[in-house]
Amino acid sequence: MPHTQVLLREDIENLGARGEIVRVKAGYARNYLLPRKLAVEATTNNVRQIEGEKAALAKREAKDRSTAELQGDQLRKLTLKFERKVGEAGVLYGSVTSMDIAHELKEQGYEIDRRKIVLREPIKRFGTYNVPLRLHREVTVELPISVLGEGGVEVNVEALPAEAIKTETPKEVRAEATEKEESDVEN
Repeated sequence: MPHTQVLLREDIENLGARGEIVRVKAGYARNYLLPRKLAVEATTNNVRQIEGEKAALAKREAKDRSTAELQGDQLRKLTLKFERKVGEAGVLYGSVTSMDIAHELKEQGYEIDRRKIVLREPIKRFGTYNVPLRLHREVTVELPISVLGEGGVEVNVEALPAEAIKTETPKEVRAEATEKEESDVEN
């Protein structure tokens, strides 16, 4: 498979930082990086131009990082609360996803892209969670999230009685079992 060298114009997770020259597959460069202007071909002219822009890039990088740190300080003081319907044993009907978190942050006045919310899988149980937000490649904030029952009720699964967690045996099954035991006693 042919590879090509590109010069990154933006930070790309799992690939490299802005200003780096990286080797990628030709199709990835042609179909994704170049059309979205995330990278340019690593020709001598482009490398020379980026070298000239290094000071501006460093200044922009410092500004982006300080903005992310300020936003992170504000977000650390925030606790998001979600109310959901509850099933047996504290399992949610539905779940809390990164889109839900991004929407709630927008309601609070924070524009956070949902892709910056590092939620491996949707939250499907009640409780308090710390969800990482990657605001910048060097700035990650733990955002506290509380998932409550309808009406803001905190559900503590450990406090539920054991009978509420166990599923009851239907009456027909119990009746058949009793009849079988009686027939075994007669024989």
